[in-house]
Amino acid sequence: MTRLLHYLRDLSTGRVILWCYAIWYTVNVIGHFDSRPRIWLTSLGLSGIIGAALIISTRPAGGQKTRMDPWVTFRLFLMPFCVSSFAALVKDAGFVLIFPPSWQENLIGLAAIVAFLAIVYIVKKTQAQAAKGSP
Repeated sequence: MTRLLHYLRDLSTGRVILWCYAIWYTVNVIGHFDSRPRIWLTSLGLSGIIGAALIISTRPAGGQKTRMDPWVTFRLFLMPFCVSSFAALVKDAGFVLIFPPSWQENLIGLAAIVAFLAIVYIVKKTQAQAAKGSP
């Protein structure tokens, strides 16, 4: 539990935003899940192609090798997978941009994100106060 609290405490604004994207994706995938393998295999294939291109594009020019954080590499493959599977799942489902057609679905996604943000806020506030109080 302590590792989770430290992780949440140390989350940057950018990482909090990425978690909000992941929450929105998860809520909508659950609500519009389709078990047809073609959707998931296509998304996996696109993830491999685009992820590899993203890895190549982030390498410095001149052939200098630098070690990339494994989580960054994972995200460079995960994001194309999420985008392509999301697009396939919501096709013809009445979405407006990334928003589901029903207010209930939007409310569920928003509530999940607000709950996450509240947890992060409380952990950061509590940890900051604890750090002030310690000698």
